[in-house]
Amino acid sequence: MAAPTTELLQDLTSRLDGLRGSLDVERKRSRAAELTRLAEDPALWSDNAKAQALLKEKAQLEAAVGAFDRVARGLDDARALHDLAEEADDEATRAEAAGAAGAMVRQVESLEFEKMLSGPHDRAGAIVEVKSGAGGIEAMDWAAMLYRMYTRYCERKGWEVEPADLVAGEEAGISSASFIARGDHAYGFLKAEKGVHRLVRISPFDQAARRQTSFAAVDVTPEIEDDIVIDIKEADVRIDTYRSSGAGGQKVNKTDSAVRITHLPTGIVVAMQNERSQQKNRSMAWKILRSRLYEHEEKKRQAALDAVEAQKKDINFGSQIRSYVLAPYRLVKDLRSGIETGKVEDVLDGDLDQFVYPYLLGVRRTDRSVDE
Repeated sequence: MAAPTTELLQDLTSRLDGLRGSLDVERKRSRAAELTRLAEDPALWSDNAKAQALLKEKAQLEAAVGAFDRVARGLDDARALHDLAEEADDEATRAEAAGAAGAMVRQVESLEFEKMLSGPHDRAGAIVEVKSGAGGIEAMDWAAMLYRMYTRYCERKGWEVEPADLVAGEEAGISSASFIARGDHAYGFLKAEKGVHRLVRISPFDQAARRQTSFAAVDVTPEIEDDIVIDIKEADVRIDTYRSSGAGGQKVNKTDSAVRITHLPTGIVVAMQNERSQQKNRSMAWKILRSRLYEHEEKKRQAALDAVEAQKKDINFGSQIRSYVLAPYRLVKDLRSGIETGKVEDVLDGDLDQFVYPYLLGVRRTDRSVDE
């Protein structure tokens, strides 16, 4: 048992050394110490907003450094126990050391995953938008299924879900809908779902019961903090109000409560009609517009994000990131990582971590073919 344990400990040590650099642990430790000194200055508290922002940054840095240090100490303890077992040639201690080393695997993997969620906005909330694509009524029904799948995923995570906008389909489903998910690393997780999703099934809208293929697109934007200033000139914006759609009867909105804001220089359009109050719809529309404009500027400043934009394609054949097949067999397959499962109902009920985790950890298919 000594050799496998020795090799495992060497592997974990090497991985942890790599994480020390990639997680920028020493810089974070130094910055946390600097913020601690700043927080002791009474003058800081004359600006409460600045003080709160400083304390928030300090808490995040200390949490990140603390997590790394706990794993490092645990690994040191496991190595010390293993060395003791070898020196004493004691099988019981060897078994205990092997168990300690095995326990460290999950902790190191957790740090590796934390590295994948270390982007500037990964801790933020996420604005999720689902749009129907090629496939007509069938695609609109598919968009509604996806919308439910993502809200269920958020509920499983314990995140708050706030509906933002919904445009009903012509006969069924939705043309487009959006919501805001708020919770720990909501954007970090949900950004993995950005792309086109393909459904194959026997259409419930086809009297001939033929197999149909339909598509829907998912876009995910970080919800930016209110303290980030986005300068939007009045002349650059057109605001339209209109009567929101509804199910009819008593639910018909008799006032122009729906709001559409168009940012003319970028062409970004945000429409909001979820609330009965025009003021609430206007406030939500501005919030989402600010987030989208912030992301727009970030993409312009960061050349690394250009590759992401270049991958955007039409919501149609050949551009999907994941296929959901309900007939003639049952299979969900992520076309980026190659991860697949036959438990289609579980996936549609929000069991998405089996796809999200591998993708964020960098698991990719060795081939680039797309199964039809």
